[in-house]
Amino acid sequence: MKARRWLPHPLLSPCLLLVWLLLVNDFGLGNLLLGALLGWLIPLVSQRFWINPPQIQRPLKLCLFLLRVIGDIVIANLQVAKLILGPSSKLRPAFVEIPLALEDELALTMLASVISLTPGTVSADLSDDRKTLLVHSLDVADEAGLVHEIKTRYEAPLLEVFACSPT
Repeated sequence: MKARRWLPHPLLSPCLLLVWLLLVNDFGLGNLLLGALLGWLIPLVSQRFWINPPQIQRPLKLCLFLLRVIGDIVIANLQVAKLILGPSSKLRPAFVEIPLALEDELALTMLASVISLTPGTVSADLSDDRKTLLVHSLDVADEAGLVHEIKTRYEAPLLEVFACSPT
């Protein structure tokens, strides 16, 4: 546990060293030592600002979830292009409140990010009690349908990946 206190993010430190060496484009001893110092010092100084990520219980589910998100982004790009190029009278923008079962900070951040990354939708606000996410969508035919789609396509897999018990 003491090693964790002095090297809080053991995978981040070598990455920072590598990024430093690539940025300065000089692999001399001085830059190697400075990069190693930065790779150790930055995670050490910033460790109190890092959230404690939950343990990923189902990594395969996470990979499938990421593939689904990529596919949804591609499809949503095409749908938004069709909406934008068509008559503006067909647009039905709306704000929709999504009740949340997720409680973990990282899982909530991932859900809000996925929604915002998908063209046509944006995560607009998270309630103070973290139980409701306000989402703006460019085209909402059915609010209940949008809520159901977000909960089943994105929230439910995140609950499984991080083995969170729904509330």
